[in-house]
Formats: sequence, structure tokens, C-alpha cells
Amino acid sequence: MPANFIEVDSLEELDSIFADSQHRPILIFKHSNSCSISDAVFNEITDLEGDVYLVIVQKARAVSDSIATRTAVKHESPQSIVLRDSKAVFHASHFDITAKELSALLRNN
Repeated sequence: MPANFIEVDSLEELDSIFADSQHRPILIFKHSNSCSISDAVFNEITDLEGDVYLVIVQKARAVSDSIATRTAVKHESPQSIVLRDSKAVFHASHFDITAKELSALLRNN
């Protein structure tokens, strides 16, 4: 079953995602439509099971900036961030993002 990409484009949606991280691990993927590396990594994670909260940085700059502020993780794209209890417990960028590692992190509640 392929990943369920849920596009996040408002700060209200982001608040809800952070709240939901109190109950389960959350994966946020920051994606750039103009970056070939981001496209390659996006394809890498399409086989993940479950929800992937997708922030397209060109369309949702305020959301992307808020994630960086709230998690204290410097913005990069592509970038994956796993949240638990409203905190970033893992982050990676560019080709350091692998479906295998993310899958293990999301299974390990």
C-alpha cells in the first residue's frame, strides 16, 4: 500500500499535526517542486505505509518556517522530520532520507 500523502498548507493544520504527535509518531516531508533531489527522495518514500504530511515549500513557506522554529531543526529540502510528543525525534535531509529508516522509526512507537 503506497504512502498517503496529506498536503499541509496552513498553520492550523500544522497545529493539529503537532497535537496528533502526542498519540503517534508523525512524519513530515518537506518537498521542493524545483529540486531533482527532492523528486528522487519523494519517489523513495512513496512505498511507506501510512500518512506522510507533505509540505511543498514553494506553496507553504509559512508552514515550513514554523516547523523549523517549533522543532529547532534548520530548514532544508528535501527534509524528513519525525515528531513524537510535539518534538522532533529524528530528521534527515537529501539522500540521507531512506524509506527503510523512516519505516522503522514509524513502527517503533
